[in-house]
Amino acid sequence: MDQSYDESHPLPQLSGLVRTVWIQRTGSVAYVQRDLPTGGVELHCPVGGVPRLVGPLTHAQVQVIPPRTTIVGVRFMPGAGTALLGVPADELVDCAVELWGPAAVAIGSVVASGDPVAALLDVQRYLARQRLRPDPLVAELVRRLMPWDPTGIASLADDLALSESQLRRRCLSATGVGPKTLQRTLRFQGYLALAQAGYGNGLADLAAETGYADHAHLTRECVRLTGVTPRELLGDKADRCDCGHDHSASYRPFLAGWYDRFLQAQTSRTRLPSAHGADRT
Repeated sequence: MDQSYDESHPLPQLSGLVRTVWIQRTGSVAYVQRDLPTGGVELHCPVGGVPRLVGPLTHAQVQVIPPRTTIVGVRFMPGAGTALLGVPADELVDCAVELWGPAAVAIGSVVASGDPVAALLDVQRYLARQRLRPDPLVAELVRRLMPWDPTGIASLADDLALSESQLRRRCLSATGVGPKTLQRTLRFQGYLALAQAGYGNGLADLAAETGYADHAHLTRECVRLTGVTPRELLGDKADRCDCGHDHSASYRPFLAGWYDRFLQAQTSRTRLPSAHGADRT
């Protein structure tokens, strides 16, 4: 069996907590995978193995998944998920830690059955029963750092009634990284979302749409975060994702935000008739 990756939307009860869930299967040979920074943590549950929590990444990590392995996965939104271990997110940066305690027992038991579809559903039901949601300030922080409405960190701190040092401490504890690093990661995720959707007419177009100074700026950020250029990352197309997997569920929050901004831009450009019959913008 060839390697497969099937992504889907989480249960409605996990809205705002989980970005996406997935089932990954390897075939008769090992699969080399490049895990990218997403701004959040991930729960990896190998069927028949030990569940582990992959902490927030600041750079890509390459892992080799053994042959004939099935993994049930959950990708959390930034600021959510680390409560499974009860430790601050900044203690898990660039680490993968085996679950322990009640979470390990509960999640390990549901993925031991060998049925990944049922296991994925049961893992989500377990998460929905836990109190894992980030505090409202962190959720607002993440929303404001999404790529479609560029926000200065100083003005963001003022808007949230925090000093910049307080904002940084809250962000580090909840997401593992400072607000500027999180913003850069989410901006890059926005680029990947548009590439997945097939938007744009080249790298320069995507760079402008996601707030980079130019395509060279985007390329530098891609190398910094992933270790490779956009063309190497996306399969020789740079402005289109050519990996063969459908990641639309994962990138839904980014594409929804971009589409809202697109509609607002279209509306602002619409010429409306004035009260005197003349056009006005």
